[in-house]
Amino acid sequence: MKIFDWYILKRYLLTFFLMLLLFIPIGITVNLAEKIDRILENKVPFEEVAAYYFDFTIYFANLLFPLFLFLSVIWFTSKLANNTEVVAFLSSGVSFFRFLRPYFIGGTVIAIVAVFLGMYWAPKASKGFNEFNYKYLKNKKAVITQFIHQQINDNDYIYVSNFDTKSMRGNNFTLEHFNGNKLEYKIHASAINYIEKDSVYRLSNYHLRYIGKDNDSLIFKRRIDTLLGFDLLDLTPPKYVAETLNISELSDFIKREEARGSSNINRYKVVQYKKWSLPVSVYILTIIAVAVSSIKRRGGMGVNLAFGIVIAMVYVFFDKVFGVMAEQSDFSPLIAVWFPNFIFGILAVYLLFNAKR
Repeated sequence: MKIFDWYILKRYLLTFFLMLLLFIPIGITVNLAEKIDRILENKVPFEEVAAYYFDFTIYFANLLFPLFLFLSVIWFTSKLANNTEVVAFLSSGVSFFRFLRPYFIGGTVIAIVAVFLGMYWAPKASKGFNEFNYKYLKNKKAVITQFIHQQINDNDYIYVSNFDTKSMRGNNFTLEHFNGNKLEYKIHASAINYIEKDSVYRLSNYHLRYIGKDNDSLIFKRRIDTLLGFDLLDLTPPKYVAETLNISELSDFIKREEARGSSNINRYKVVQYKKWSLPVSVYILTIIAVAVSSIKRRGGMGVNLAFGIVIAMVYVFFDKVFGVMAEQSDFSPLIAVWFPNFIFGILAVYLLFNAKR
């Protein structure tokens, strides 16, 4: 690479990592100020708090990765434009596309970091971050899971009309056991309670029906405590579970949940597809940032930063809205995740050719 390439590349990477080092301590300070009372109230050990904020750093960086990248490119490119360095580069015979080459090299370095961050480091950090939040910081309010109907192994299917996480109680529980395509027995109970002390399930108004060749046999009990072949998490899966799995674990988890007929498949697929869309967004946002900030404007850097922040906020808005739409409806997760990149990819091409002219 030439001196010009090294100059741009060093500014690109240095500004990006300085942006992270600037905002992450601010994020930690704000979070600590908000949570300090509950941390002290629960007498959380210092080592657990330190581990939490280490996980928080990675979680926070992964969450706002595109925004940091976008603002850092706008910041240092605007400084180049204000110092007429961009004009000097282009006047020396360097084409605008050649001017972009060190940006793409820097973008590739950042994209590789984003791949490893999103697929391996962030899931582990997310698990520690969410578990600490649940254990020490959140009020354990009741969460009611509705209409659970899934396959728990090769032979058994369960259904619960609702399950309350605070009382550990569900209504209208059914378990069906199949041998191949043949139903062998069926358990029904008007209510199911998880008894944490004994790690058993308590079934009220218990009916067990064995399906015979010529006739059925029925067993009824007012109440029975028993072990069942599924975990409590099958009834109350945490919303953040997909965020805590690396890419291979997440793929296996989604296949297993699809076989079970889980109602949260779209939520899990949104997380999976975002792991691949984030590295692509690095290039798109880099092009937009360079195109917006490489022009010297009368208002100086402030105008470029303001324009860049608006674009970044719109990008985050599109990302969140379409993600929620996919999680809460039958909207395709693949389209929901990639649509913002598609729209902003078109915008990047338009701004690129406009800046070139």
